Amino acid sequence: MQAAIAEFAENGYEHANTNHIAKNAGISVGSLFNYFESKEDLFISTVKFGAADLKNQLRSLANADEDVFVKIEKVLRTIQRHSRENENMIRLYNEMTAHGSPTLVYQEVDWLESFTATLYAQIIEKSKADGIVRPDCDARMFAFLLDNLFMALQFSYTCDYYRERFKVYVSSDIMQRDDFVIEQTMKFIKAAFSKQ
Repeated sequence: MQAAIAEFAENGYEHANTNHIAKNAGISVGSLFNYFESKEDLFISTVKFGAADLKNQLRSLANADEDVFVKIEKVLRTIQRHSRENENMIRLYNEMTAHGSPTLVYQEVDWLESFTATLYAQIIEKSKADGIVRPDCDARMFAFLLDNLFMALQFSYTCDYYRERFKVYVSSDIMQRDDFVIEQTMKFIKAAFSKQ
């Protein structure tokens, strides 16, 4: 799976070479296709494999009995760590969102995004009911905006263009200032979510 993640992240779906994947995995192409029906099946399996770990981490954070802002801060810290530990997977995700095959994107978007869309909306709705989050926010729209912020941070830690963009906007040493990123992002989120 790691060989496939690296190949798809580097070359995208269209230009990824299954011969390279098999060689880097130390198996024959025939053996590769004993496990996967097609290149498309391998790609879909690769995306699901890579996303499963992050989903499990987010699920455990969401189930914790904590304030919404504590949960969001923990998600941000998980994003920082997970992005650095799984750079190729995040780059693959970026590649898929930017240049992926439309057929594959439509197949994967629901599987990839429905979990977090529902999770974040539920957390926001509960926080509205608890009087923590402003009552006039639409939980689904705020969940979408929150996830866009998370996604931008993931790409900023792993993808060359976004990393350089992060430096231009903030500072050349931003990649070494994790606590600053958390602190400022939380100020931004609290200002948007808190009752006024």
